Amino acid sequence: MQDVAIIVGLLAACLVALVLVLLARREAAAVRRQAQEDVRDIRDEARTALADAQRREARAVEREESAAAAERTATERERAARSAEDAAAELRRRAAEQAATAASAAGERVAAAEREATQVLADAQRTAAEQTAEAERRAAERLAAAEREATERLEATSGLTADEARAELLRQLTAEAATSASASVRRIEAQARRTADARVRRVLATAAQRAAVATSSQSAVTLLPLPSDEMKGRIIGKEGRNIRLFEALTGVNVLVDETPDTVVLSCFDPDRREVAQVALEALMADGRINPQRIEAAYAEALAGADDRSDEAGHAAAERAGVRGLDPELVRVLGRLRLRTSFGQNVLEHLVESALVAAQVAGEIGADVDVARRAALLHDLGKALTGEVPGTHAQVGAALAARHGESAAVVNGIAAHHDEVPAETVEAVLVQVADAMSAARPGARREDTDQHVERLEALEELVASHAGVRRALAMAAGREMRVVVEPSQVPDTEIGRLAVEIARHIEQDLSYPGEIKVTVVREVRASATAG
Repeated sequence: MQDVAIIVGLLAACLVALVLVLLARREAAAVRRQAQEDVRDIRDEARTALADAQRREARAVEREESAAAAERTATERERAARSAEDAAAELRRRAAEQAATAASAAGERVAAAEREATQVLADAQRTAAEQTAEAERRAAERLAAAEREATERLEATSGLTADEARAELLRQLTAEAATSASASVRRIEAQARRTADARVRRVLATAAQRAAVATSSQSAVTLLPLPSDEMKGRIIGKEGRNIRLFEALTGVNVLVDETPDTVVLSCFDPDRREVAQVALEALMADGRINPQRIEAAYAEALAGADDRSDEAGHAAAERAGVRGLDPELVRVLGRLRLRTSFGQNVLEHLVESALVAAQVAGEIGADVDVARRAALLHDLGKALTGEVPGTHAQVGAALAARHGESAAVVNGIAAHHDEVPAETVEAVLVQVADAMSAARPGARREDTDQHVERLEALEELVASHAGVRRALAMAAGREMRVVVEPSQVPDTEIGRLAVEIARHIEQDLSYPGEIKVTVVREVRASATAG
C-alpha cells in the first residue's frame, strides 16, 4: 500500500509537472506571438518613419531646388538690369557723340557756306568793278569820239562853245554808264545772295535733322506687360469689383483681354494715364490687389507726381546742357513731359530747341549759354496756362524772372511769339529754333490736340451741373462717367440728371456718333473699433 501511495504521488507529481510544462509552453508561445506582433508594429512604424523622412527629404530637395531657381532668376534679373544700365549708358554716350559730331559738322558746313557766300560776293564785287572800269573806258573812248564830232558840229552849226558841248555830252554818257554798271552789280549781288541763302538753308536743315529728338507723343493708350495670366484675375477681382473701383478712381479704361499678356490703359488725359500706370505697376509688383490696396496705391501715385516731375525736369536739363536751374523751374519743366502741342511732346520740343539754338549761336558768335537756356525755357508757361491768366510766353517769362533768370533769358522767353520786341540776337535765335523744331516734317499733328480739346470741353460742360463731383470722359469720348455728391443728388434724381446732361450735350456740342451718360452715386460708411 505504501508503494502504491508512493507511485500515485509520483504520478501526481508527474502530471503536475506536465501541466506546468504545458502552461509554460503556452505562455512562451503567447509571449513569442506578442513579441512577433511588437516586432511587426515596430517594423511598420520604422517603415512609416522612413517614408516620412524620405518625403521630408524630397520636400527639402524641392525647396533647395526652388531656392536655387529663385537665386538663378534673381541673378539673371540682376544681370539683365546691369545689361540694361550698360546699354542705356552706351546709348547716352552714343547720343552725346552723335550730337557733338552733328554740332561740329553743322558748324563746319555753316562756316563753309559763309566762306563761299563771302567769296561769291567778293567775286561779284570784283566783276562789277571790272565791268564798271570797262564801261568807263568805253565811255571815255566814246566821249573822246563824241567830243571830236561834237566839236566839229558845234563849231560848224551851233552857237555853243566846245567846253559847253563837252560838258553836256560827258554828263549824258556818265549817267548811262552808271545806270548800266548799277544794274550789273544788282544782278550779280542777287545771284550771290540766292546761292548763299540756298547753301545756308541746306546746312541748317542738316543741323536740325541731326540734332532732332523724338517729339511725337504717345497715343491715348499705355501698354503694361502682365507678369502672368493669374494677374488678370486679380486685376478684375471678384465679380469685377477691383477693376470697377480702379476705373472709378483713376478715370481710365482698363482693357485686360484686348492684347495677350498685356493690360491696356486708355484715356485721353496723360496725367490720369500716368497715375493709373504707376498705381497698377505698384499693385502688380506687390501682388495683393484688393479695394484697400487699390485706394492706397492710387493715393501714393498721386502723391508722387512732384517727384516724377523733378526727375523728368532734371533729365531734360541735363540732355539740353543747361545747369543751375532753380528747383521750382525744374519741377515746372518736368510737368511738361505730359503736355503735347499738336501731337508734339512739349518737353522733347524744348530739348530739341535748346540744342538747335546752341548750335546756331555758336556758329554766328552769339552767347551759346543764353540761347540754350532761353530756348529750353521758352514754353515753360504752358505748364501753368490753366492756372495763371495770360499767354504762355507771358506766364513763362514772369516765372523765369521770379526765379532769378537773367534779363536776356526772360526776353527770349517773352519774345518768342513776337508779343514783345526781341532785344537780343539770342531772342531771335529762340524764335528760329522754335520754328525749326515745330515745322520739321512729322513733328506735329493737329488731330490729337483737337480731340483732346473736345473731350475737355465735354468734361467741363458736364461738370457745370449742380451736384456733379467728378466728370470723366471715357472710351474716346463715347461714354461719360458722372460721379455725383450723395448729399446733393438722391437716388430718385439720378435718372433725371442723366437725361438732363444728355440733352445739354446734344444742344451745346457737336460730336460724331453717340455718347452714353452714366451717373454714379456711391455712399460709403466706415467706423473704427478701438
